[in-house]
Amino acid sequence: MILFIADNHYDTHAGRVLYDCISDSYEMRFVEDDWTCLRDETLLEHCSLIIINAIGGTCNIPPPDDKTETNMRRYVEGGGNLLLLHGGSAAFSQWDWWRAIVGYRWVREDDPDGLEPSTHPVRPYTVRVTECGHPLCRQLQEGELPEDEIYMNLAHTCPTTTLMETTTDEGTFPMCYEAITPWNGHVLGYLPGHRPEVVRHPGNVSNCRALIDYLTGDTN
Repeated sequence: MILFIADNHYDTHAGRVLYDCISDSYEMRFVEDDWTCLRDETLLEHCSLIIINAIGGTCNIPPPDDKTETNMRRYVEGGGNLLLLHGGSAAFSQWDWWRAIVGYRWVREDDPDGLEPSTHPVRPYTVRVTECGHPLCRQLQEGELPEDEIYMNLAHTCPTTTLMETTTDEGTFPMCYEAITPWNGHVLGYLPGHRPEVVRHPGNVSNCRALIDYLTGDTN
């Protein structure tokens, strides 16, 4: 079972929009604006993948409790895989161990490590597949995206392989990447997708499906 956790993302409901596009293809549980689903002690046994499209401390959602941290850490240290969509790398920025494994971390104000906040100018942009040789690069679709947030200046917290990137006047920035946890779990980060019309973009939906299939072992 895939557990998909999202927030309302400032009333864009980006996670729910994506869920509606892909739910017919997967055994998936979707939860919005509620971290209590992570109080389940059997996450590792019952979840083939955890998808997070939520930023902790936003959208007036109560923060996750200590039990949630215990269970999430058990899941990750058991080799569990993660798909972090848009700002999902900032889901649990208050946890030191989480900040260290997410690859590229969206940094908010008053960061625990004292880093400068990340930025997100809004304009149309182009995403390109890199030539890194990763098997996912044959599955991902590059192209033009409508006007939306472009995530820039994320904190690079651990070794990563960049799968997709965008180049703007500000520089070149990763848009999709893979990191491997110390417990051999895979963390995929995919940054495009804030406004509903971008989340529903056929290339965006196709890319999310490719990432899910890779993390769950379904490459057919």
